[in-house]
Formats: sequence, C-alpha cells, structure tokens
Amino acid sequence: MSVHFIGAGPGAPDLLTLRGRDLIARCPVCLYAGSLVPQAVLTHCPPSARIVNTAPLDLEAIMAEITAAHTAGQDVARLHSGDLSVWSAMGEQVRRLEALGIPYTVTPGVPAFAAAAAALGTELTLPGVAQSVVLTRTPGRASSMPRGETLAAFGTTGATLAIHLSIQNLARVTADLIPHYGGDCPVAIVWRASWPDERIVRATLATIEAALPDGIERTALIVVGPALGAAEFDESRLYAPDYDRRYRPQTADSPWADWSDGDD
Repeated sequence: MSVHFIGAGPGAPDLLTLRGRDLIARCPVCLYAGSLVPQAVLTHCPPSARIVNTAPLDLEAIMAEITAAHTAGQDVARLHSGDLSVWSAMGEQVRRLEALGIPYTVTPGVPAFAAAAAALGTELTLPGVAQSVVLTRTPGRASSMPRGETLAAFGTTGATLAIHLSIQNLARVTADLIPHYGGDCPVAIVWRASWPDERIVRATLATIEAALPDGIERTALIVVGPALGAAEFDESRLYAPDYDRRYRPQTADSPWADWSDGDD
C-alpha cells in the first residue's frame, strides 16, 4: 500500500501527467482538495473508488482516512491542485506518513504559473529583459512570510513575479512593487487558469486595481514584470546560425542530455 501524492494541475482535467492519470485510475481510495480540484478530474477514478473531499477536514481527519486505507491495504491517490512543490501542504502530511512508516510517492503536476503563462501566450523569460521567475505570495491566514521574503526585496531584481494566493492583497502588491518596477509595468491577472470560465485581466501596476472586475478572487494569479509587454528583446543565441553546436546532444538519450540546458 502506498499514498500517491499527485499534482492535479491547474484545473483542466486533461492537464494531468499520464502517470498521474494512471495512478488515479488504479487507486481504490482518492482524497482530493475539493475547493481547488474540479470534479472533472475525478472522472479518472475507478467506478467503485471511495472518494473523499478533504476541504472540510483537518489534518488529523485526513491522516485518519489514510491510516484506514493503509490498514485495509488500499492505495490512496492524494490529489492537490497545481504542482506539489509549492503551497501544497504535502510536507506536513509526508512528515506524519514517515513517522507511521507508510510509504508514499510523489507525481508532479502542471503548476498554476505555467498554465497562466500559456493562457497569456507569453514566455516569462526573455533575453535581455528577464531571465528569472520568482514564485511568491503575500502573507495570509494560513502562512506568514519569512523575514526577508518580501515583494519589495524580490522587486529589486526586476525578475518576472508570479504572485500566488494574493489577489485579496492587490493594493499592497501594487504599493510594494511600483517603486521598483514603475507604474507603467505590465501586469496580468489570470483567474482559474485552464478552467472553462478562465478570465484574464491585463493592465499596469498603476491601473490594475481599477481594471479588476468583481468576482475575481481566490484562484487568481498575479503576474508582474517587463517581460509581459516586451516587444523589443534580444534573440537567444540558441538557434543562431553561427552558434557552436558541437557540445549539444543530438538526442534526449545522449549521455550529455542530463546536464545540458536550453542555452547550450
């Protein structure tokens, strides 16, 4: 028996990895965060699966469900929205599983910022404009921010910021970032990226509050940075005709492929 933590992606039921889909399909128990994972994702569950919405449960109740499945020898699909590496609360569950000696696996998912970038049809890193993406948030009821991890501190870098779980703090976001990016810096808010009712709002740091319509809340991602509006940017050397490609692996199976990256 294992608990399979699965990144359920940003919302669209077909934005799952094949591994994640197949694990869901063979687990007799599925625990999912109902406030964020849409019902359509659950269509991959077996017809007889025990499906538990964990949204109203505390951590101890969730662990009780897992322990019961473990006692019965049943694998568990534990679904969290987006990818498990950020803001998934997986860590506290894993800590308890390790204490109980219950095995687990982790399958990544499509993160919200990637789905938002796809919806915007833009690359978040452009040569000569931005080469870093910072995934961050503002303080909330569930988690405070460690000292030093502030929007102002990240703003000094000029990187593209993907600000999660912060739409309710939009006024603070703009106030913290305008001194570093300027009021004319482009901003995009993507609400429910990849869902059927996805909405996109584009503006600048100075105008985004006034441009935001009613009803945009909770599952909205704020993307800030000059890369969003850049028409003039350097072209990468990656495909330049005079670029030396002698060290570039010719196939993904090349022994070099495990350490090469897109700039080789």
